[in-house]
Amino acid sequence: MRKVDVAIIGAGSAGLSARREVAKKTDNYVVIDDGILGTTCARVGCMPSKVLIQVAEDFYRRYKFEEVGIQSSKAISVDTKQVMKHVRKLRDRFVRAVDQGMNSWISDELLLRKRATFIDSHTLQVGDEKIHADKIIIATGSSPIVPKELEDYKEFLVDTNHFFEMEDLPKSMAVIGLGVIGIELGQALHRLDINVLAIARRKLIAGVTDPDLREYICEKFAEQMNITYRGIKAVEKVRNQLKITTEEGEFLADKILVTAGRSANVKELGLENLNCFLDNRGIPDFCLETFKLKEHDHIFIVGDVSGQRPILHEASDEGKIAGFNAVAEDHTPFQVRTLLEITFSDPNIALVGKKYTDLMNEGIKFAAGHVSFEGQGRSIVKLKEIGMLKVYGEVKTGRLLGAELFAPDGEHLAHLLAWAISMKMTVNQVLALPFYHPVVEEGLRTALRDLREKVEEKAPLIEIYPLDS
Repeated sequence: MRKVDVAIIGAGSAGLSARREVAKKTDNYVVIDDGILGTTCARVGCMPSKVLIQVAEDFYRRYKFEEVGIQSSKAISVDTKQVMKHVRKLRDRFVRAVDQGMNSWISDELLLRKRATFIDSHTLQVGDEKIHADKIIIATGSSPIVPKELEDYKEFLVDTNHFFEMEDLPKSMAVIGLGVIGIELGQALHRLDINVLAIARRKLIAGVTDPDLREYICEKFAEQMNITYRGIKAVEKVRNQLKITTEEGEFLADKILVTAGRSANVKELGLENLNCFLDNRGIPDFCLETFKLKEHDHIFIVGDVSGQRPILHEASDEGKIAGFNAVAEDHTPFQVRTLLEITFSDPNIALVGKKYTDLMNEGIKFAAGHVSFEGQGRSIVKLKEIGMLKVYGEVKTGRLLGAELFAPDGEHLAHLLAWAISMKMTVNQVLALPFYHPVVEEGLRTALRDLREKVEEKAPLIEIYPLDS
């Protein structure tokens, strides 16, 4: 039986980050992965989706051309086959970068292209051999979920693992689920002149929890796209299409893009052989500061499989923490970074720090600063006069706690807010920082000024510190 210090199951973003930390202390480790290499982000997630979104935004911008004096915009057309070719070209470049980063350590001994199954808490069945590991890191990722009501129509279904392999885009497409991926790709397809029906079961887009903002976002997307928030009543095959019936009517789709969430890759992993508690997803309890299992402190679980924050930078952080602790004498707990979730719709949607529902559930006394980007200077100039931002602060101290937003260039606003929240800054401290003119960030300043009027933190005479402060 082969014996190693550390076995890492999964070579995605979390597993690769864990390996880098482990390799600093030992070369007696193994990475086990029987799937396609290249990480979910680079191959089927973050990066190829952003390429498609950029193309869609470029094409959609033509609707503003004549308004500003750019003529002949009606002659512009899109070749969706070429679009998908372009997406795959850049996707392959991103994947190649990941693969090249693995070249320095890959060998037959360090990377096993086989499936791993737990025999017991220290022993893995890997193909035909058994491996005993002092420490084990589970980083097996997740897979798309197919709703049960669609399982009989698999020939029409496309999930995100296969979407970017399509040679061309169909004329009509239904998008099931309006989480981050669904609204991003649904809007992009719509802007590429694909006939899209976006389907959700309730008025909730990209996880926004603030009631005012949630309602505003749903209204604005319904003005732009064909959306139902009441789910599917019936599905029927009609020749070479699917007829989807909703409360609003019927829609014929050539294909259905399924973005109804993802499930942890634990099937056939043998976690039941660990003889520990498993939740309804089949995941064992673990510590959020170290990612070790509560009943087996030599086993760690990280990345999308943990179901915590399925985002690349979070998966990478979790992998680093687990890898560090797997080769350390003592386990070190680490802080979780301030929540930062960005949806690359247009406008961007972002959740930062504590969300509205977090604050309500935790009983924190908070106030909300508000701004509309309808009428905001830079938004008018960009012809993107749409959006709303809510920033939350503690009433007693004025310390920033979180934000939810739907705004032009919201990805940048979200980063500024995440940094300020991480530094535990108060509303007055942030307002004392420079804001240029004319920029979208001035909208953030307006929201902060609104918040300042609702907290107990004493405002300075003006938003500039005196020399002796």
